[in-house]
Parts: sequence; C-alpha cells; structure tokens
Amino acid sequence: MVAHNPLFHGRWTLKKFNATVVNDIWPEVLFFSAVATMVYLVSTMTSTNLSISTGLLTVLGTVLGLVISFRTSTAYERYQDGRKMWTNINIASRNLAQFIWIHVSTERPAAAQTELEAIIEKKTMVNLVQAFSVAVKHLLRGEPGIYYQDLYPLICHLPRYANMEAGQRIPEDILPLFREVHAAGEIPHVHPHQNVRDAVQGHKPQKTASLPDPKHDHDLGGKDEDSKSTNASWYQSLGRRSPRKQRRDSFDPEKALAHVDSEQPLKPARNPPETTVYDYVPLLRFFKWVVLIIFRRTASLARMAAERKKKGGRDALGRKRKVEEIESNVPIEICLYLSSYTAYVMKQGLVTPAIATALTNNLSSLQDTMSNLDRIRSTPLPFAYQAHLRMSLWLYLFFLPFQLFATFGNLVIPATAFASFLLLGFLEIGQEIEDPFGYDSNDLDVDSFCLHIEREIHEITAHHCPTPDIFAFSPWNQPFAPADRRTAEMLLKNPTQRYTVPDQDINLQPGMASIRRTLLNSWRTIDRVTRDS
Repeated sequence: MVAHNPLFHGRWTLKKFNATVVNDIWPEVLFFSAVATMVYLVSTMTSTNLSISTGLLTVLGTVLGLVISFRTSTAYERYQDGRKMWTNINIASRNLAQFIWIHVSTERPAAAQTELEAIIEKKTMVNLVQAFSVAVKHLLRGEPGIYYQDLYPLICHLPRYANMEAGQRIPEDILPLFREVHAAGEIPHVHPHQNVRDAVQGHKPQKTASLPDPKHDHDLGGKDEDSKSTNASWYQSLGRRSPRKQRRDSFDPEKALAHVDSEQPLKPARNPPETTVYDYVPLLRFFKWVVLIIFRRTASLARMAAERKKKGGRDALGRKRKVEEIESNVPIEICLYLSSYTAYVMKQGLVTPAIATALTNNLSSLQDTMSNLDRIRSTPLPFAYQAHLRMSLWLYLFFLPFQLFATFGNLVIPATAFASFLLLGFLEIGQEIEDPFGYDSNDLDVDSFCLHIEREIHEITAHHCPTPDIFAFSPWNQPFAPADRRTAEMLLKNPTQRYTVPDQDINLQPGMASIRRTLLNSWRTIDRVTRDS
C-alpha cells in the first residue's frame, strides 16, 4: 500500500495551509529576497559590485546544514517519544481496566457488600482509569485544575476534605484537587452533612455544559438551539454546508459522560488559543513588541490590579485575604486513589497475588509514562543553542546573495528565496514539533488518543465475563476445523461415545489418539492452503 501525497490529497483549506510553515517563515523569506534584490540592483545599475568571495559558502553551508538537521531530528525524536508514551498509557489503562473489571471478585461477604455495590465500586475505579489519560492531556497543555467538561464528571465524587470524620469540615482541610474552587474568593465553612456545591456563596451549581437536559433531549446526538447558534459562526452561514461539516460541528463526545453539577463553570475539553492576525502576519509581532515596551509600565500596573481583583475576598476585619496558591497534579492524585484501591482489594483478599502484582506494575507504568511526558514537555533545547543557531542562519542567508551574484547573476533573487525557504522551513519545523502536545495542526492528536482509550475501557466494562461452558459448547463452534467440521454440540451428542477421527480408513483407537490425529491433519491443511506456492 502506497501512502497518499499529503500535498495533493483532499482540498486545500486555510487549516491545511496553517499546518505548513509557510505562514511562519514568509516574512523572513521576503526579507532575504529583498536583500538579494538590493544586491542585484546595486551591482547592475551602479558601478559598485557587491559580489564577495564564495570561500565561506561551502564550509558554512555544510556546517549549518548538519546543525539544522540535528535540530530537526532531535525535535522529531521528541515527537516520536511522545507518541510512544501515549501508546504506553493506552496499554496500561487497558490492562488496569481488564484486571479491575474481570479479576476483582464481586462475591463479597453478605455483611460487607451486595453484588450491585461491588459492580458500582469496580466501575467507579475503571472510570478513574479513564480520567487519568484526560488529566494527563490537560496537564501537558498547561491547563491546571479539574474543572473541564471531559474530566470533572469522572472525578467529581472523590473526597474533598482530608478529615472526613471531623464534626466540622473547615477550609484548611480542603484537598489540593478541589482547592481551585476556594481560591477565587470567600472560602465557606461547610457542615458535614451539607453539600459543598450549595455552600459556595452566590453561585448556582452549573450542570455539565456539554450535556443536554434529559427532560428535553433524549438523543445523545441532538443539539438545542442555543448550542447551534453558539457553534455556528458567520462564515458558516454563507452557503450550504456539507454533511461531513455538519457532523464535525455536532461532534460532542462529552455528551456521553455523567450529567453532574459543578460548583463553578466548566471549561471546554479543548481550549486552543485564539487565532489572531499575528498568526497570519508574524511581522506584526515586532510592532506589538515595540508597543508593549513603550507601555510596559502601564500594562504592569494593570496586570497587578487584575491579579488583586482575581484574588479578591476579605476577612472579618475587611483585610484582603491572601489565598494560598496550590497547584495540584491531577494524574498523581488519580494514581493515589487507584493505588489505595489496589491495597484495599489485596487486604480484603479479592485478588490473587499475581493479579495484585499486575495492578501495581501497570500503575507504576502510568506514573513512569506521565513523568516521561512531562520531561518531553518541560525540557526544550537550551535557549543559547536555539538563539545562536537562528542568528547564525540569518547571517548566512544575509550574506548569501553577495556570494551568489557573481555566479547566478539575475537568478540570485529566486536562488536566495529558495535557500531561505529551505533552511528556515526545516528550522521552523523543528521548533513546531518540539512540544507535540498542544493544539497546532502538527501536534499529536491527544484528544483522539483519550477518546480511543475511553471507547476501549467502555468496551471492556461491556464484557459480562461469561464462563467458558456458555460459549465453548455452542452449536456454532467447530473446535477441530478444518480437519473435523463437526460442531461441539455434535461431538458431545453422545457422552458415552469416545471421540473418533471422521472418515479415517486407518484403524485408530478412539479417544486422545484420534484427537491428536485430527489436530495434526488440521495443521497440514492450514499449512497447505495458506501458502501461495
């Protein structure tokens, strides 16, 4: 199978154009082409010849080519490592879900738990396994907290206080996982039997924004009028939209999650940065930088005022409350609960030692993978290396038309433009794929990975763990095919008769000898029909 050419497969759209590096490097290519134009015009229209010796062209070109190649290959290695780490998360999550759902016994002492309670317990822990990949996704994208439409419904039931047995739950005992709620203002004292959502002053609990109201919408694929008007932008109304586009707009996987209340508004599952004019005209970023330098003092004062307003909250004496900034590592918190569950089932004797070891190993694999992903995200190439490489390349491209003019003549302009496009393009590719967990078109499709894990985990929990006698002796099962096409039901039709080889002229004793002969004949048949020659 030959892979399709990405340049000519499908229609060229603005999104596809943004996936290239052309929109990032065209100002630099235009600048060096202008330098080449200047060299050509001055050298041909005046008596001054700007041509210089080409002695350094070969040496510096070779060195820069090797360095840029190393830069790009290093970035691609990080890209590939990120993909491998997500494969490890997929495997470990699938294994954990299988071990919890199949191997943790639902047969509990009558005084301990009912079978329904045991199944609810196991499904809750499997949901935490699903939440781990989602939490890692938000962590890698620099999105702290748990208040997201694809994460909060999976972990909102976890304990919120360190001292659950205390007569009065106080703010000092709030766990880091839910600290974000109380960092916005007044921290209420909550009665032990009071819902924490109702205790937040001045806030009405918000239901998961992505989910429809079950009273009005029973179709998971449906949309109400508000969501339609929100998602449809002005340019989508210009002409008829294709069914494929309509399906993309209605795609909302968070509808399949639990419909829960939240004490603060939930952020979308995806929070990409807004596209601005600077993304299409990078040259304007220089003027933006100049403006920021001029008004730096004003911006600094405004930012400080915004931070004070954001912290807010006053104590009983009217003094501003200093909220303790706590950033919780959500994936680690989830692993802690899964590890506690492993210790619980081991203590209760609900799993064998081998399964307990497998649970522990897969949990360790999740934490190790998360650490490696964080290493990839937070360890870019040193700034000195990147800055020196880019400045060296700029100097090389600046003096390139001076060295090429004597040989290329009027072709020095397209030659410089092509060289700039080639070298700057590879340098920009390395810069773009160095951190592959964001929202750029060339980043890893982390959202798709999480949805794939979600589908696999729910497929596992749909398995009802039947005993082999339910399907092994089915009338549709032909265990000894192709040598023996009889079904298991036919083979067991007469329990007193021992197995014999069908249509066999050789006199062979019934029983295991006949079974071995049948299996050998099956191998011969398979070996013959599965070979081309």
